[in-house]
Amino acid sequence: MVKKSVDDYLQEGMYGKKELKPDERRRYLGTFRERVLVALTKSQVRKKGVYQEIEELMKSHPKAHLLLNGNMNYSYLSDYIKKANQFNLHYTMVTNKEYDCEYGLVLAYDYAINKKDILLSDNEDSPKASSPQKKPSLFHKLFKK
Repeated sequence: MVKKSVDDYLQEGMYGKKELKPDERRRYLGTFRERVLVALTKSQVRKKGVYQEIEELMKSHPKAHLLLNGNMNYSYLSDYIKKANQFNLHYTMVTNKEYDCEYGLVLAYDYAINKKDILLSDNEDSPKASSPQKKPSLFHKLFKK
């Protein structure tokens, strides 16, 4: 163990404790990239419903931790919070007023898993969700040819 010098104590007092990869931690809502199982951008989280892939990952990884961007409106995050409660998954709202993170949701472990691809592709306009399907209108039924 290395002894701290007076200069180390002064630096810590003036600037705070040294952090490991602070930019990476801010970007991934307080965790490291190597711990992330999946991440959704803010625009993906704003879409109606819950991504089916996220729901399946919540079911199959009960020891993971859900990190939600606290700078986003709660109405967008509420469906994911309900799913986390349904699967007894711990979640945390992370709010950082100094840094606006691009991610709205991160599902991560407390240890490194080094998953290569953590982003969901956004092929469709809406998530493959467990949200209710839209019914055809009466007008569509009457004048269908």
